[in-house]
Amino acid sequence: MTEVPTTTEASSEPELLAPLGHNEYATLLAEVVAESMPWLFAVVEEVGDREDGWVAAWGLSFEDRAEVLPYRGGVRMSLPSAEKALRYFGRGGDVRASLHWIGS
Repeated sequence: MTEVPTTTEASSEPELLAPLGHNEYATLLAEVVAESMPWLFAVVEEVGDREDGWVAAWGLSFEDRAEVLPYRGGVRMSLPSAEKALRYFGRGGDVRASLHWIGS
C-alpha cells in the first residue's frame, strides 16, 4: 500500500507568468503612464485689477514635488509643491502671482 503524504512541500521555484501579448502590454504601460503623469501649471503674474498679466513660469507637479521653469530664463526650481512656487513670484508693488492649472 502506498503512503499518502500529510504535508505539501512548498516549491522553491517562483511561478513564471506567461508573457503579455502586445496589446495587453501596451494597455498596461498606458495605465502606468496615466498614473504617474504630472499636472501642468503656469505661474501667472498680474498687475492691478485686470490691468495686465503674463506667464512668469511653467511647472510640472508630481506627487512628491514640483519642477518650475521661469518663462523668461532664470533658475529652475525643484520645490515641495506647486503652491510653494508662489513665494518666488509676484513680489513687489502691485504684482501678485497665482497658479493656473492646465487641463483641469
